[in-house]
Amino acid sequence: MFAVIKTAGKQFRVVADDLLQVDTIAGEPGDVVTFGEVLVVGGDETLLGAPTVAGAAVAGEIVRQGRGPKVIAFKKRRRKNSRRKRGHRQDFTVVRITEILTEGRAPSRTAKPAESAPEAPAAE
Repeated sequence: MFAVIKTAGKQFRVVADDLLQVDTIAGEPGDVVTFGEVLVVGGDETLLGAPTVAGAAVAGEIVRQGRGPKVIAFKKRRRKNSRRKRGHRQDFTVVRITEILTEGRAPSRTAKPAESAPEAPAAE
């Protein structure tokens, strides 16, 4: 089963257990995110949205937050003693797709519990 989702103005074809690099999504690694704009759901029978598929969603888990490589924007105007150099790094989020939901179902997997430090033995 696959789905085509739309996030941040871009469309992605996803299946379960895909790793997807999208524009920044607020959250910490291990958090569950849901993509509600599902354009197509395919499998045994294909559901096309007009513009989105009603009751469909895609659930995923944030794997990590990161920054892309530095891109240098250098502009120079000949014979004018004018130049400008700017750098930019695009923020992104890596998401692992956990499941494709139809018919208004809710995601079955929840966020992993935060690992807490083991308690120290009580002093007597």
